[in-house]
Amino acid sequence: MPPSEKILVVDDEANMLALCESVLRKEGYVVVCAASAEEALALLEKDSVDLLIADLRLPGMDGLELVQRVKAQQPGLAYLLLTGHGTIQSAVAAMKEGAADYLTKPVDVDELKVVVKKTLEMSRLTREVQHLRLQVASEHEFPEIVGRSKAMGALLRQVQLIAGSDSTVLLQGESGTGKELIARALHRSSPRRDRPFIALDCGTIPETLLESELFGYVKGAFTGASANKKGLWEEAHSGTLFLDEIGDIPVSFQAKLLRVLQEGEIRPVGSTKRITVDTRVVAATNKDLKSEVRAQRFREDLYYRLAVVPLRLPPLRERREDIPLLIDHFMTKYCTRTHQARKQLPSALLRRLMEAPWPGNVRELEHTSERAVLLSPGPEIERESVVLDHVALDPATRTSDVQAITEAHALLDNVEREKLRQALVRTGNNRVHAAKLLGISRSTFYEKLKRYHLLEEISESAPLPPCSRGVP
Repeated sequence: MPPSEKILVVDDEANMLALCESVLRKEGYVVVCAASAEEALALLEKDSVDLLIADLRLPGMDGLELVQRVKAQQPGLAYLLLTGHGTIQSAVAAMKEGAADYLTKPVDVDELKVVVKKTLEMSRLTREVQHLRLQVASEHEFPEIVGRSKAMGALLRQVQLIAGSDSTVLLQGESGTGKELIARALHRSSPRRDRPFIALDCGTIPETLLESELFGYVKGAFTGASANKKGLWEEAHSGTLFLDEIGDIPVSFQAKLLRVLQEGEIRPVGSTKRITVDTRVVAATNKDLKSEVRAQRFREDLYYRLAVVPLRLPPLRERREDIPLLIDHFMTKYCTRTHQARKQLPSALLRRLMEAPWPGNVRELEHTSERAVLLSPGPEIERESVVLDHVALDPATRTSDVQAITEAHALLDNVEREKLRQALVRTGNNRVHAAKLLGISRSTFYEKLKRYHLLEEISESAPLPPCSRGVP
């Protein structure tokens, strides 16, 4: 424990001050005492402290008002509140003001030691994350990308170098590593930044619709083609076209895609005219395309045409030092979205999360963070709320714990699946409008449709409309 950690204890009871001072000094802390809120404010004007412990009931200015005054001057200061009554109302008020915890009088000495240690550990962690966030923002030009690991630093330097070119880029990485995020960063850092960025998940489009979706069609090209329709390739003219899951494109269509990449021209379905397009292509896959080439499931010439600049996205297990930053980012995001005060993550739980395998990578970490926020009603993330897609985290985990986690995960999946179904019903099976209604990206929405096998269910009841152009 750093010797500089200083604690200010504020209480009008002399014996309480003496107890706290004696116990905490034996723990190695520097302790300063004040008998009133006014005396505490005077001390804080002269010196800073790492933790404030204040009684809720003080003569004159009470403890809650003291905390509010101190927070206005030192927003990051950690504090605990003492109450002689232990009422639910005072505890709730304290937590709403952002108290790390509260203790009831008479104070249990062991509890005091544990709570103070935990609060200071959390305060140090919060300061470190804030420092890292500032450091990350200053180190690269992509504030939307969270990460300071060597692996991410090397990737972002490559992105900076190639962003200004028109070369085709192939992003390779496991599912959930953030390939679309990198594609958008490439676009926003390029001269094409003010032009369209259009994304297409090739794995969600049936082979029969892929050509008309990408290249468009003319009136009368097939039954139902009542008017001309631009393809996504033409819609992305002068901008960027992101082809996700490029490894899922059928072999029969790969020759047509290669021709467009080589010639820079498209021909709408049913038309005899070719249209010149200036579109930068960024493709992505979670497959090993070289293995696909050897297995004759992917054309070798198309692979080399796509992989002019190949970029590998590291899995989360290769950038574990980014996990605290990512968790902080996601927890802030979902606490804000659900109108909750920022929740604290115990250091022991953070260590557990950093040791997890994360087969679903950053996407899995985000889902886990969202669930933890929703399932933790208090100011601190509870261990039981961290429902993971894998359960082999703790060798000491009991069978009952594994079963509880599995059941909770299944329940959350059922709730999420029902939300997707309701959104589709409300929008008449329009996937783009349903994604907007749920407040998620199209790519995330399509992934969830595939995960819950809703694409097959919808196709049996009503045809899916084609993907909308552009990205919301």
